[in-house]
Amino acid sequence: MTSVKYYPRLCKIKISLFSAFSAATGFMLSGAGVNVNFIFMVTGVFLLASGACALNQYQERETDALMERTKLRPLPSGKIRPQEALLLSVMLILSGLLLLLTAVSFTASVLGVSAVVWYNGVYTNLKRISAFALVPGAILGAIPPAIGWSSAGGNLLDPMLLALCIFFFIWQVPHFLFLSLSNSGDYKKAGLPTIGDIFGKEQIARINSVWILSMSVAGLTLQLYIISSQHMLNAGLLAACLWLFIGGFSCMRHSSTPLPSHTAFNRINVYMLLSMLVLNGESLLLL
Repeated sequence: MTSVKYYPRLCKIKISLFSAFSAATGFMLSGAGVNVNFIFMVTGVFLLASGACALNQYQERETDALMERTKLRPLPSGKIRPQEALLLSVMLILSGLLLLLTAVSFTASVLGVSAVVWYNGVYTNLKRISAFALVPGAILGAIPPAIGWSSAGGNLLDPMLLALCIFFFIWQVPHFLFLSLSNSGDYKKAGLPTIGDIFGKEQIARINSVWILSMSVAGLTLQLYIISSQHMLNAGLLAACLWLFIGGFSCMRHSSTPLPSHTAFNRINVYMLLSMLVLNGESLLLL
């Protein structure tokens, strides 16, 4: 079937892999080493995220057809039929949940169900009516680390997990915000509300700065709980936080002529990737 080659785009493989990586971060930071349970958990989260992304594209296929950025996606371009996409998404979601339930833990499967319901049932619909949907949508960033943490036997009420979840939550807000700003023309064409309809450019620049600075502070807060025996890793996390902190002030200084959205967007994503590598560093070195 020729449409199979478009499945990775339908499932947003990069986003799905990132979700699996963030779940792996939660697992490793709980103190558990890499084992069979870890492999089952990461695979389950990846399948679940892939299914949720495919279902999201099925839900938004008509809106995607109206926007330049998304009109070439598999569904609006006709590369994959809607019924096929829906069937694939359901199969992936059920496979991921079944794997988490039978091979990992009941708590992990409940968190997985919560993520799908929140993403496909709440956030996908809320962003059609409110530009502030990105804030509740950011909760999605905190769920994969919690799945990984609980899968390793960690307590969901542990302050260290709370700090980790806040870290991922804060990252999601400017991530969504920059996407909205970069594609505001497309969003308006599709009838979707944007943050630019509510705030001016200078206000948005200051809002971005606050979230970026908060993200760097959240990263520094993690060091109160995660002190590696490898000093290079501690220094690496500190350097990444300072690099982002400087970027936040740079955005604030340019509030009258905001920096290009893609520049700040790339900075926060690189920062998150570096932070995750550093946080997982000691566990990876011990493999």
